[in-house]
Amino acid sequence: MDKKGNILIVDDELIVRDSLAKWFRGEGYEVGAADGARQALVLLAQQDWDVALIDIKMPDVDGIELQSRFREAKPDMTVIIMTGYASVETAVAALKNGAYDYAVKPFDPEEMAHTVHNALAHKRAEKENIALKERMEESNSPPNLVGQNAAMRTVYSAIQTVAPTEATVLITGDSGTGKELVARAVHAASPRRYNRMVVLHCGALAETLLESELFGHEKGAFTGAQYRKKGIFESAGGGTVFLDEIGDISLKTQTDLLRVLQEREITRVGSSQPIHVDFRCIAATNKNPESLVEAGTFRPDLYYRLNVFRIDLPPLNKRKEDIPLLVNHFIRRFAASMNKPVTGITHDALDMLQQCDWPGNVRELENAVERAMVVARYTELQPSDFTLRLPYTERGGMTLEEVEQAHILEVVELCENNQTLAAQVLGIDRVTLHKKLVKYGWTREAKPST
Repeated sequence: MDKKGNILIVDDELIVRDSLAKWFRGEGYEVGAADGARQALVLLAQQDWDVALIDIKMPDVDGIELQSRFREAKPDMTVIIMTGYASVETAVAALKNGAYDYAVKPFDPEEMAHTVHNALAHKRAEKENIALKERMEESNSPPNLVGQNAAMRTVYSAIQTVAPTEATVLITGDSGTGKELVARAVHAASPRRYNRMVVLHCGALAETLLESELFGHEKGAFTGAQYRKKGIFESAGGGTVFLDEIGDISLKTQTDLLRVLQEREITRVGSSQPIHVDFRCIAATNKNPESLVEAGTFRPDLYYRLNVFRIDLPPLNKRKEDIPLLVNHFIRRFAASMNKPVTGITHDALDMLQQCDWPGNVRELENAVERAMVVARYTELQPSDFTLRLPYTERGGMTLEEVEQAHILEVVELCENNQTLAAQVLGIDRVTLHKKLVKYGWTREAKPST
């Protein structure tokens, strides 16, 4: 017969020990018996026990003290207290001290067996719950933050410092430096990691749509509102809200957002009923927040509310020593997803990548490697694989904005004016791409000179 579990019985009465031991052995359990604390501690050291049945009244050490010693030695062992009628209050105290249950003498062996069965089922459920949490931690782990540059090591240290807290985090850095990856790393290492992280790119939405996404709306609140919708603060449900491009929101929305951060309450568009929300806020911007405040386009009080803990991400051209690590990381990832036998990059190709300024930062490098992987014909990426993605070596003296404009327009042209495809290649959303094209005076008929 397979053993159901290991039971240690501790009671100074021989008749109790023997009757319980005989019953549980007959039920398929492995049983040990001790007449007091000294013998029980010896047996505890010799074997792992799933459940201990401990009598409260014993001559040398009472059951409450023995329970405490068991907890110190084997914190995960389940304890059931056995007591007489006069000791029920003491047994209740044992429950508060961590005992699973108590049984009052004289007890029915079948009832005691039922209690032990439930205790073991509870123990198994706890183990399964721990295993589930471990699997969730693995599945919720953020995408790798790659780099050993001193500035990146400072970023890693900042993540470790702030993640266990509830502090609001402001992440700053140029577009493409990995602000969302850092936000996900903070969330994944926080106590809120088992709940959602909800992401909203504020710069991609008009003001009315942004309010709806932030705070939700009631049915009929505006034209097209055919149903009630929760905003991201409600949807986070005890998790994290990540507000990207926070520097692009209007002053009115800033006022509403400030109230939410202060009061932890939202009011859906079209409603006057406040709703309590539980969330942690992480915000990011590719602009200088102090300059926005000085220019009067960003509320100082909102800035102070967001800037509780600051993480500044360095641009890629300030950590070029990380380019080989990043390139090889992207090669491994794309080789797996594309099922291509590319395992590395030639020295010449890597040298060429390290000579570029990368105004689009890590995102641009990632897109360049992805494009090269698509056209690669050998097991190592060649310089020629990057020809279409690296126009900057011949554009010396251009400003960062001019380089960005030239790059975006060239990608749009390569994509035959398909803005959806071009946005995917560039790693930005279609609305942001459209705004930039309007700014550049782009039309489908002609590309402006640069």
